[in-house]
Amino acid sequence: MNFYMKRFNTILRLFVILALAAGCVTGKKEDKQLAALRLHVESAGNAPDTAKEVSVLRAEPMLVTIANDPVLTEANIIAAKLLESPGGFSVEVKFDETGGLMLEQYSAAYQSKHFVIFGQWGDKLKEGRWLAVPFISRRITDATLVFTPDASREEAQQLVDGLNRVAKKNAAK
Repeated sequence: MNFYMKRFNTILRLFVILALAAGCVTGKKEDKQLAALRLHVESAGNAPDTAKEVSVLRAEPMLVTIANDPVLTEANIIAAKLLESPGGFSVEVKFDETGGLMLEQYSAAYQSKHFVIFGQWGDKLKEGRWLAVPFISRRITDATLVFTPDASREEAQQLVDGLNRVAKKNAAK
């Protein structure tokens, strides 16, 4: 009887170890996936060393000249979410106080221009492209930017989840 009990305990321990190992592997990769977001402003392009031309949107490409340096980045984001909108979805990005002030200043100064948004997501941020080119029609005073990305719903969800992980890390600092 002791022989069977020892064998049973060994098999049970093996199953527990395998179950724990499998549990540790699943989910961790996704929990570590981050995202990046760069918000640029449309530029006149008078100075070639401070501006560049980018192609935005895949279905109907649009060439836009932008300032090389982004106005805002994921470092200024406190939350992101995927919103349902008529005919699809959009991404809402909420900025911190500094980011909100920057967004307000640039949206006031560059009315009738465009923001140009670059996003990266996935393993080691290998997925990424120019996602949107929203028109600046008014001064944005609520530190929130909503845009419709040129991305699948799955890609947009990965972007949002990654941005929220970055925001959580930044808040913990």
